[in-house]
Amino acid sequence: MRHSRCPEKPPAFSRLHMGRLADEHVVRGRVLVNRDAAQQQERLRLRQLIYGGLIVIGVYMVQPFLTAASLDLSARLCVIAFSVAIPLLTALVVVDRQAASRRRRIAAVVVAIVQLVAQWSSFVGVVAGFWHITWVAGVGVLAGVLLGTAVISVAYMRPPQTQLSQQPTPRGSEAPGDKGS
Repeated sequence: MRHSRCPEKPPAFSRLHMGRLADEHVVRGRVLVNRDAAQQQERLRLRQLIYGGLIVIGVYMVQPFLTAASLDLSARLCVIAFSVAIPLLTALVVVDRQAASRRRRIAAVVVAIVQLVAQWSSFVGVVAGFWHITWVAGVGVLAGVLLGTAVISVAYMRPPQTQLSQQPTPRGSEAPGDKGS
């Protein structure tokens, strides 16, 4: 019997049992962690990265327009969009940081609305900033953002399978790695 040879592992943590639990939990050592909680923490980290990146992009793109004597329509639109987006993105970073420290999601309608407004304002600001340089760059950024959003959406909708669920199921009563008696 496999478990008599390996006394440090209780029977509930054999590969056979882990394969059955793979759909519900991620096994890390001897601790079972809820996959939903781990995915939620990863989503929070990803959102913080995105929001921080959008803040940096906004500050960088608005800087040249702060000292300009006059602004054309696309430059003015860039400044206005980022003047809305940067404070909202900063608030979202704080909210997500609090959610990460509490290890739970903050589900509020106001947060969802702020996310929508902040992301669309950033999108408009980036496109308008590049459009100010040349309309070809604006169209390129527009296409790139739309394609990137589609790629992220597809990856978000299809979470990767764990290694545990990819292992072949054992035949009979043998656990993976057993040669038999």
